[in-house]
Amino acid sequence: MADLSIDLAGIKSPNPFWLASAPPTNTGYQVQRAFEAGWGGAVWKTLGEPVINTSSRFAAVHFNGQRVAGFNNIELITDRPLEVNLKEIYETKKRFPNHAIIASLMVEPKQEKWHEIVKRVEAVGVDGLELNFGCPHGMAERGMGAASGQQPDLVQAQTTWVKEVATTPVIVKLTPNITDITVVARHAVKGGADAISLINTINSLAGVDIHSWNTIPNVGGQGAHGGYCGPAVKPIALSMVAECARDRGVGVPISGIGGISTWQDVVEFMLMGSTGIQVCTAVMHHGFRIVEEMIDGLNNYLDDKGLASVTELIGKSVPKYSNWGDLDLNYKVVARINEDNCINCNKCHIACEDASHQCIDMLTNAEGKAILQVREEDCVGCNLCSIVCPADGAIDMVALDSGVAPMTWNQRNQVISGLNGSYSEAEVV
Repeated sequence: MADLSIDLAGIKSPNPFWLASAPPTNTGYQVQRAFEAGWGGAVWKTLGEPVINTSSRFAAVHFNGQRVAGFNNIELITDRPLEVNLKEIYETKKRFPNHAIIASLMVEPKQEKWHEIVKRVEAVGVDGLELNFGCPHGMAERGMGAASGQQPDLVQAQTTWVKEVATTPVIVKLTPNITDITVVARHAVKGGADAISLINTINSLAGVDIHSWNTIPNVGGQGAHGGYCGPAVKPIALSMVAECARDRGVGVPISGIGGISTWQDVVEFMLMGSTGIQVCTAVMHHGFRIVEEMIDGLNNYLDDKGLASVTELIGKSVPKYSNWGDLDLNYKVVARINEDNCINCNKCHIACEDASHQCIDMLTNAEGKAILQVREEDCVGCNLCSIVCPADGAIDMVALDSGVAPMTWNQRNQVISGLNGSYSEAEVV
């Protein structure tokens, strides 16, 4: 059995599975039950000046029979007094000394406010701090959360203030509601961040009731934008983790967050540079015990791969993630249809005719059977037919030798630029 323990910027945890700062980490009762179930760490629900939350605060997006493909909330930070939270953090850490407890913090962008809360939470024995610069609603309207996180200078300044007094590692949680998340990540590092976590939730409106015309959710007939999370946001989160992981100006450990529901998701995030991961929506949907299956699955995967430690996964796929301009334009794949597995539903033909390059023909073979056949010379290898195909093994995407040397868009432009230069020189001569 592989070693699942991690060390994220000095925060040690028996496994990479942490609960994200959210409703499942609202109380000591919940966090202690989560640790009993197998979670290695928990980021306590964001502490600050307690707020009054609204009633009717969650909503979900169900898609094609799948419950909670996406999740929306308008809940704010803790609505419990700081003293109560600190007492429960102390008791929980005392009972689970080997588990990681990180305090999520959000206060006004004032140096004295940050100094005060950091000293108070570190006094009860937390293993680290997570600065919440990502919450997109409610607190942002008060100049905190994403309102701070969208200003790189404010992120750097507030991180610096925290580092002036902090004695535990500092994680900066980033908002995805920004054009380039790496800019903010680099400023967090300039401020002294020991690690970053991403992504927080995405600005969203879950829906509109077409009968009452109210938003979903609504509070007495009025709605507001909230934060979107769950499986639907995973590709966005994974991309942003990858961008930060390959950015040399960032260079600190990453705690990956965003739609993680299975052990396979965990592997993907770690391969893309996460040292550990955080989960929220999947727990809100299925409960704390989903971690049991995640631990078993990860253990079996590592054994199958012959890896002694989960840390051997960290960042292994980052070198394979590049810019579009560095992709080989001469690489070629084509679709091939396996008649033995094809069920002749024609979905591939329709998709290719209506949305791609019209290269799948409907033919009749020698036995009079209707078949589908790809004209490989016209196939651009878009993958659409294999994506829409409902029959396993009916369509394979096959790599072909294009017969020409690899060349990227950037290399192509360099060649063209050289040719233009030669022409210019010739003209000058």
